[in-house]
Amino acid sequence: MNEIDSSSRFSAGAIRAFDDGSGYMGHASDLNTVARQVASQYRRDTMSPVMVSGVLRLIEFALVMLAGAAAYLLHFGWLWPSLQYPGVVVAGSALAVVLLEFADAYQMPALRRPLAYAAKLLFVLAGVFALLALAGFLLKVSQEFSRAWFGLWFGLGFLVLLALRVVISRLMRRWARNGTMERRAVIVGGGADAEGLIRSVEQQPFNDIRICGIFDDRDERRSPPLVAGYPKLGNVLELIEFARIARIDMLIVSLPMTAETRVLSMLKKLWVLPVDIRLSAHSNRLRFRPRAYSFIGSVPMLDIFDKPINDWDSVAKRAFDIVFSLVGIALFSPVMIAAAIAIRLESKGPVIFRQKRHGFNNEVIEVYKFRSMYIDQCDPTARNAVVKNDPRVTRVGRFIRKTSIDELPQFFNSLFGSLSLVGPRPHAVSAQSHNKLYHEVVDGYFARHRVKPGVTGWAQINGWRGEIDSDEKIRMRTEYDLAYIENWSLWFDLKILLLTPIRLLNTENAY
Repeated sequence: MNEIDSSSRFSAGAIRAFDDGSGYMGHASDLNTVARQVASQYRRDTMSPVMVSGVLRLIEFALVMLAGAAAYLLHFGWLWPSLQYPGVVVAGSALAVVLLEFADAYQMPALRRPLAYAAKLLFVLAGVFALLALAGFLLKVSQEFSRAWFGLWFGLGFLVLLALRVVISRLMRRWARNGTMERRAVIVGGGADAEGLIRSVEQQPFNDIRICGIFDDRDERRSPPLVAGYPKLGNVLELIEFARIARIDMLIVSLPMTAETRVLSMLKKLWVLPVDIRLSAHSNRLRFRPRAYSFIGSVPMLDIFDKPINDWDSVAKRAFDIVFSLVGIALFSPVMIAAAIAIRLESKGPVIFRQKRHGFNNEVIEVYKFRSMYIDQCDPTARNAVVKNDPRVTRVGRFIRKTSIDELPQFFNSLFGSLSLVGPRPHAVSAQSHNKLYHEVVDGYFARHRVKPGVTGWAQINGWRGEIDSDEKIRMRTEYDLAYIENWSLWFDLKILLLTPIRLLNTENAY
């Protein structure tokens, strides 16, 4: 058996460097009628199992605390407690969640079968209260607490947690039936390998994978139109368009590792999508170390790409955007009011200019800016980029563009959710460099749309802002944007946000 170290995984750089002459450049083929109908069935977002279990942790923490408070009321009545009781209740509730996590009680099998895991739940809670009792003994404070209250809290805590988990299990069954909570997957590659993979996935107990279809570049002689009951919906280029319409969570590539050229060719087209990409290892003779695999049930997968800023990271980033957008609006509202008055006094027309730009997953969004051009010379398509001393720009427009005041209305884009505060800057849908669209200049350009675009970004604070008058500038912007996506964290966002006003003092390329 061959054992290969996990360091042999594919990297984004390696895939970008590979070129077979057929790289995806942004023009996906039109979907056939069946594929478009299937894609339309999956437009609605789903609930992630990770998010469900995360919310459950918070609810159970609150319920154990409420059980402690209820036990106090039942035993002592409305007598005001000393500070020791609330402190023990909070500590015990937090400890319960931590130990339940260590006991794998938040995994899907445990949540789907609460009665089968009731004994483990009871054992974990007994361990929590045993640790609390031991702490009280060692600190010589156990005599200050009522044993009756302690036992009542234990009993109520177990009952409310078990009742909650019974309710959650029924809800999860309902969500699984109506598609509210599932992971949607597309199989890339057909034939016998795909059929074996599908059979293996479907046989997994408590399977939350919904297979949406199959895409394969091979013709029907080598890849039949129906595999394990699932239709082949098109080729890999058509999959790009399919994933723009449907809310897909995962692409599973069902190709042998020995077909390295073909695997790399497919990944080079697919890595621009904001989805998890896995390489099926269920039928490969090559064996990697266990830590190299992730699993769907017991089916091994090699992780090629993970969807960036997913699950709780996306919640944290959205909270960051809302808080700092409100701060920005409050802080800069006098500047925005003054800019609006100046624009209106100098020239006729609306104060706000709306422009169509590429957003998350290549969707077209509308971005707000203060109007900086004469109304009859505005260029919503940005086909003709603004240049130095451009006669289309008003006097006020030159000032607000130089100082980036024209971008301030995008705080509202961030607040409403079409933009993030920090991310790759959105470009107009028809923006060009030397009569070439940006995706025609930069291979893998659309990979920067795997996350929501931002009001400011890593490329901008590193000097790549303003006019794009050379192919090198859009290449460098894209490189910095991809580096931001691969290294994202809230601290990184905060750093970029704090550095933005300082770097805006350099106005060399802003006009």
